[in-house]
Amino acid sequence: MTLRPVLVNIKALDDSSVGRFWAEALGWSVTSGGSGATAAEPVGFDGLHPVGVCIDALAVPEPKTATKNRVHVDLATTSAAHQAESIAHLKSLGPTPAPVGQGDVPWTVLADPEGNGFCVLEPRETYRDTGPIARVVVDCADPRAMARFWDETMNWTLHEVTDDRAVWRSAKGVGPYVEFVLSSDVKIVPDRVHLDLVPAPGDDKAAEVARLRALGAADLDVGQGDVPWTCLTDPEGHEFCVLARS
Repeated sequence: MTLRPVLVNIKALDDSSVGRFWAEALGWSVTSGGSGATAAEPVGFDGLHPVGVCIDALAVPEPKTATKNRVHVDLATTSAAHQAESIAHLKSLGPTPAPVGQGDVPWTVLADPEGNGFCVLEPRETYRDTGPIARVVVDCADPRAMARFWDETMNWTLHEVTDDRAVWRSAKGVGPYVEFVLSSDVKIVPDRVHLDLVPAPGDDKAAEVARLRALGAADLDVGQGDVPWTCLTDPEGHEFCVLARS
């Protein structure tokens, strides 16, 4: 198991606007991978040896159609005052409240410039040392099934598996968590947000992709053409990509 999560990939009509928003929201730097791609990265982030994830906005021609994304990020706070300050700062960047039926909860749901929802969590001890992103949340129908597939897919440590969720974090014990959470939402359109993974140094990308197919991953054609990454879906249809190390 050599694949490591490296990117939270967000499809955007205006990648520059979305990428720069996330950089300002998280206190990270903006980098550009060329025309149509803008990334927000923490200082010192190494995409070839990741222990956490960065955010990459990728330009696409299709607008967002789903009200609620099946993948989103939750932001960490360390105190009630910090949560209030974070929400005020984020609202100053343009986001507005984005109700998704959450009801009366201690966290606040906002949206980036193209309507991609995210949460600003109340202080939680679990996420005290994660950095600005507490967790990447993936809605799913069967957390236990997702635990079986994804624990064989990536080399992060599986911390918890229940009927309600499956939780991973980097084996180094730093950075955000990835959590597959039980949801009744039905997937009807391609995910606007997905995870990208990268092989470890010296490992063969083609062999890793073949291994994932044997685990139940399916090939995905989104019109990507001849590219150095491979698009796949997990057994529930969540899109993800395996990147080349070059």
